[in-house]
Amino acid sequence: MTHGGNIIDELSTDHREVEDLFGRIEALPGGHPDRKQLIDEVTIELVRHSVAEEMYLYPAVREHVANGGAMADKELKDHGEVEKILKRLEGCSADDPQLDQLFMALKESVTSHVQDEEINLFPQLRAACSAEALDTLGDKIRTAKKVAPTRPHPSAPVTPPANKILAPGAGLVDRVRDFVSGRGKS
Repeated sequence: MTHGGNIIDELSTDHREVEDLFGRIEALPGGHPDRKQLIDEVTIELVRHSVAEEMYLYPAVREHVANGGAMADKELKDHGEVEKILKRLEGCSADDPQLDQLFMALKESVTSHVQDEEINLFPQLRAACSAEALDTLGDKIRTAKKVAPTRPHPSAPVTPPANKILAPGAGLVDRVRDFVSGRGKS
């Protein structure tokens, strides 16, 4: 899928990629080793996406959207729930009986979160911000995803400035671990 454009286009492309990964996971039989590899891929994408949203989307929503603080708080709560599921999935092997149950909980939580963002949050942000501001935020999101962690860190800070300071360091450590282990290499 093509990345680029404003923040809404960029994040919507991420959403479609995660939905595609969910479909690929569901197409494989339980216990298939490729399921774990695909779950690792979806974990990497979701963590990078979430961290970028926490760094730039939700602060913009707080600043520009009426009742944006409450909206951002709800989305951050959703992220916390997803991150806990991802952390539990991280410890599962392909043949772990909990893997399928955790995957279904993850899919349900992420799908609900995506629908809420795309139906409620994105239209309000689009109405509240100029096209130029949305484009600038899109650039910031793409940059943030490049340095973001690739593994769940449920206790990491989710609001600026702490997340903007700590996420790149955690991301570097995660990418080194991924390189050494081969995780995320299809």
